[in-house]
Amino acid sequence: MKPSELREMSDEQLELTRKESADQLFRLRIQSQTERLDAPSELHRHRRTIAQIKTIQTERARASVAKQ
Repeated sequence: MKPSELREMSDEQLELTRKESADQLFRLRIQSQTERLDAPSELHRHRRTIAQIKTIQTERARASVAKQ
C-alpha cells in the first residue's frame, strides 16, 4: 500500500489496517518457524506497512498538538 493511500485514510481506518497487518505479520512469523513460506517478502511488506502507519499517526498527533 502506498503512503499516499494511507494518508487518505481516517484515523480509525489506519488503526484497523495496522492491527490487520500486525496480525498477519504474527501469523507469517509463526509459519516461517514451522514451515517454509511461499513469499518471504510478505514479512518485509507487512513490517513496512506498520512502520508507515505509525509514522503517519505520529505526524497527525504532532500536528494536532501544534494546533493547540
